[in-house]
Amino acid sequence: MRQIFLDTETTGLNADSGDRIIEIGCVELLNRRFSGNNLHFYVNPERPSHEEALKVHGLTDEFLADKPKFAAVVDELMAYLEGAEILAHNAPFDVGFLDAELKRLGRPAFAGHVREITDTVLLARELFPGKSNSLDALCKRLEVDNSSRTLHGALLDAGLLAEVYIRMTRGQDSLVIDETEVARAEIAVEAIDFAGLVLPVIEADPAEQQAHAAVLADLDKASGGKRVWKAPAEAAMA
Repeated sequence: MRQIFLDTETTGLNADSGDRIIEIGCVELLNRRFSGNNLHFYVNPERPSHEEALKVHGLTDEFLADKPKFAAVVDELMAYLEGAEILAHNAPFDVGFLDAELKRLGRPAFAGHVREITDTVLLARELFPGKSNSLDALCKRLEVDNSSRTLHGALLDAGLLAEVYIRMTRGQDSLVIDETEVARAEIAVEAIDFAGLVLPVIEADPAEQQAHAAVLADLDKASGGKRVWKAPAEAAMA
């Protein structure tokens, strides 16, 4: 199973009004294991970032000026993503920007290149209804270290999202297991015949019986005679 966690940074919030992608980060998991085969691009958006967006990602126009344009990286990007499950936090935002970039180049929509698209925000809302499910909030809740996240960064955020996803889907209460765990579960265990096993019965000696009776008497006194459980001798007399 090939999963790619994807994040983008952009010049603003609205792809329809001309905002562009400036950074793409992808982190690959194979059978729920980090493969190390990640992909990362800075992209020249050919337009300035909005002031509020710049406060979020910190990627200045000067820094991006000599970076490749989206058209120069699109072939490598789409070949890398081809046929994988794509997971993104608020996926419609990232997919919307990718669709806009692909449309400018006369290419098919993003969903046609990949196996499926999973929005991890929806998964988080199912697991934690009524709570904040931002990436920072999930990192804190699931004890994923995000201390290096002073600014948003596409590759960093994609990696954090992968860590969050693994913890959301493999917690102590989860029934999700991977292929390695299945293989371990299928190891044959030799059956043990307990038919001939005799369990010893150890009876209380007089001192132990007397001590037990004293405890019951104290309970009876403390409860005002409302003790329900009775010793065998008392039960026989009842």
